[in-house]
Amino acid sequence: MMRSLYSGVAGLKTHQTKMDVIGNNIANVNTIGFKSSSVLFRDVLYQTTASATGATPTTGGTNAAQIGLGTKVSSVQATITENGAAQSTNNPYDLMLNGESFFVVSRGGVNTFTKVGNFQVDGAGCLVTSNGYQVMGWQVDPENPGQIKKDTVSALYPESAENKVSSPEQTTDSYMTGNIDFTDPDLTSTDGKAVSVSIYDALGYSYTVKFKLTQDQNQADGSLYNLEITSIRDANNVEMLGNDDPTTADVVEGGYQAVFQNKSTDGTTIQLKFNPDTGAFEYAGGADESTALLNISPMAGSDKGEVFKSSINGEPVEGITIDFSNLTMYESDGNATAKMVRGATDSSGTGRSMGTLNDVSIDTSGKIYGVYSNGETKLLGQIAVATFTNPMALEALGDGMYMATQNSGEFDGIGQSVDEDGGTMTQGVLEMSNVDLSAEFTEMITTQRGFQANSRIITTSDSMLEELVNLKR
Repeated sequence: MMRSLYSGVAGLKTHQTKMDVIGNNIANVNTIGFKSSSVLFRDVLYQTTASATGATPTTGGTNAAQIGLGTKVSSVQATITENGAAQSTNNPYDLMLNGESFFVVSRGGVNTFTKVGNFQVDGAGCLVTSNGYQVMGWQVDPENPGQIKKDTVSALYPESAENKVSSPEQTTDSYMTGNIDFTDPDLTSTDGKAVSVSIYDALGYSYTVKFKLTQDQNQADGSLYNLEITSIRDANNVEMLGNDDPTTADVVEGGYQAVFQNKSTDGTTIQLKFNPDTGAFEYAGGADESTALLNISPMAGSDKGEVFKSSINGEPVEGITIDFSNLTMYESDGNATAKMVRGATDSSGTGRSMGTLNDVSIDTSGKIYGVYSNGETKLLGQIAVATFTNPMALEALGDGMYMATQNSGEFDGIGQSVDEDGGTMTQGVLEMSNVDLSAEFTEMITTQRGFQANSRIITTSDSMLEELVNLKR
């Protein structure tokens, strides 16, 4: 009789535990990154009142007679690997992980793990969680600024003082494009066809270099043209070029000289030669050259600096390489369309002014890019993630944090890129709770009925005991 009482008590305890878990799930239905849990029961020790016997030639075998002693909780399992719905926030530091990986965060040198990606930056520019844990990842390789150095994870500082500013860079390349129609009257005038290009010096100051394009009258077929440097003016329209006489005031006012340089020519004018039969470009300056170096340097007697010569990525920059190979000489209704474009044809070498951080972009692999006001996009680091052999064995610490256990597998301190196992990272989105309310309410009903049934075991057993006591009457 007493066994049924204790079985009922065990049933009440286990159903109460299940109800506690269900209540916690429902309470966190709107908690970002929350992972719902479920309770599994198992039966407990059986009391054997009769052992099983084997068959003999004269008697048959009998089964064991065992009476169970109730139930207990087998496990409480969290659905850690099941993603919740996505909620758009448009916050650049809100991130959602798609897959089984975890963000690595740290406080006091201890790494913990989370699915909750509502990050922000602190006063030092460090990427942190809402409760102050530092978000860990990999730094940019100092020897190759465009690459990530996958080393031991460390705190990321996307908005540090260093990353707030984009340093200026000198223009190193330009190219001339368009068409030259030798019937354009500007090409035979004194002023010629005006061509200009804007450039940056090593300090980020902008200048406008002006040229004039004229037809060489010594070439009867109109296939030879002279491109002459006429002026270089700063952003305030102040002329930067001096003259050849260092004793004049022009040297003090301008202070710079500019020349074209290649293997065949050296001067303020370079000749551009076209094939008169096909209209194709042939050379610049002669000797089958297609480029020339625009060299801008201080004049003798000038106190101007070498701001048009610098070093980019450790390589010296002596001037601006101009590529003329994209020019053509065809008929175009008497209108020459030749123009100069800053930068190479692949958009490299354009140069830039100093810039400030305008925005932060994080791609699907977790790489963080700074977007600056001068048009530069710079790699600032990469958010690393951790994966575990048995993520269900992680120990929940609260606040959406988990800790590795002996049964989950260890974190190696380096981590991996989120896309290594097919996962992605989405910017401006948060993962919501994965609680399914319909399933939770269904579980609540079955748990309530199970609790009622177990309580009925106790009341019925009590009535039977009461009848037993009353036999004496």
